[in-house]
Amino acid sequence: MAKPSPSPSSAPLKIGYSISLSGPLGANGQSARLAHEIWEEDVNRRGGLLGRRVQMVAIDDQTNASLVPGIYARLLDVDKVDLIIGGYGTNTLLPAMPIVMERRRFFVGLMGLGVNSQLDYPNYFVMIPTGQNPNAALTEGVFELAAAQQPRPQTVALLAADAEFAKNPVLGGQENARRYGLHIVAEELYPLSTEDFAPIIRKLEALAPDVLFICSYLDDSIGVVRAITGRGYAPRLVGGSMIGPQSAVVKTTLGPLLNGFVNYEYWLPVPKMMFDGAREFMTAYQSRALKEGVDALGYYTAPMAYAQMQVVEQAITATGGLEDEKLAEYTRRKTFKTVVGDVAFGRHGEWAESRVLQVQFQNVSGHGVEQFKDPRTQVVVAPSDWASGELIYPYAKAR
Repeated sequence: MAKPSPSPSSAPLKIGYSISLSGPLGANGQSARLAHEIWEEDVNRRGGLLGRRVQMVAIDDQTNASLVPGIYARLLDVDKVDLIIGGYGTNTLLPAMPIVMERRRFFVGLMGLGVNSQLDYPNYFVMIPTGQNPNAALTEGVFELAAAQQPRPQTVALLAADAEFAKNPVLGGQENARRYGLHIVAEELYPLSTEDFAPIIRKLEALAPDVLFICSYLDDSIGVVRAITGRGYAPRLVGGSMIGPQSAVVKTTLGPLLNGFVNYEYWLPVPKMMFDGAREFMTAYQSRALKEGVDALGYYTAPMAYAQMQVVEQAITATGGLEDEKLAEYTRRKTFKTVVGDVAFGRHGEWAESRVLQVQFQNVSGHGVEQFKDPRTQVVVAPSDWASGELIYPYAKAR
C-alpha cells in the first residue's frame, strides 16, 4: 500500500545548499539541480520524510567561492533549513567547511576532490567514486592504461589549467607518472582566460611526449582539443582529467574531434552499470533536460546528485530524525543502495572503494547528441570489471 502524502498543514522539511547554477560550473550545477528536483518529487510522491513534505532550497553561488559562506549562514540563520547538503565541486564544498564544522552539521557533498583530506571533519561525506586516495585515483587509470600498451610509453607531458580545481589532479598525475615509470618532460599551466592554445600545443609537440595528460575545464577543453586535432598532433595516448567532455554541449561542439581521447567518467549507461533505478532516473532526467535547458545527457553529475539524496533519505529514514550526529554516525558505518550502485564511505568521507572509469571516445560521427546515448561512442576501457570495450591504441589509429 502506498504511503499517504504528507499533510499539507505540516511544515516542510527544508534541505538547503549552495550550488553553482551560473558561471564556469553552471552547466554541471544545473544538471545536479534537476536531479535533486526529480528526487524531491519522487520522495514526496512516496510520502515525504518523517511525515513531512521535502523542500529543497538551492541558492546560486555563481561559481564564486567567496559567496558560499554567506549562503550557508543565510540558509541556517534566516531560512532555518533543517539540513544542509553540499553543492557541486570543490569550489563550493571547500569554502562551506568552516561554517559546517563550526555548527557540527551533517554534510553530504557532491563530487569534491580531497576537500576533507586535511580538515579530517568526521561528519563530512562526498559522492565521488575516487576512493580514499582521491588525487591518485582520479588520474591513475590513464597511466595504468598507458603502462599496459605496446610499445610501452616512456614520457609524459602534463597540461593543466592554472586553477584551484586542477591542483589535486596535477598532484595525482605527478604521483602516477612516477608510479608507472613515465618520465615527465613538461608541466605546462595556462590561465583559464586562454583562448589560443596553438602555441602551447606547438611547444609540447616539440618535446614529443608519448602521453599528453590534460586537466582542463569546460570551455578550455574545447580549445585544447581543437588545437591538438588542428595540428594533427598525435601522442600515443591523450586525455586523462578533462572536466568538459562529460558535458553534452562539449560533446556536440567537438563531435568527431573527440575520437581517440581518453578521459575519466564516474557513471555511464553501459550494461554493467545499470543498477536498480538507474534506467528510470535517467529516463526521467533526459525527458526534462532539453525543455529545462540543462545538459541533455546528464551522465556526469545527475546520477551522483540523485544518489547523494538517496544517501540523505536513507540516513534520515533509518535514524528516524534529523540529528546531525546520529545521521553522520549512521552514514559512516552503513552501505547505501543507490542508482550508481552500492556506496559506503571511508576515511575523510570519501567512498571506501575507488571506481573511476576510463572512457575512450570511439565511432563519433557528426555533432548530434543522440549518438552519445549509444555506449559504442563512449567505451569504458578500464577498470576491467566495468569495461564495455577495448582501447584503440595508439591515439592516431583511433582518430
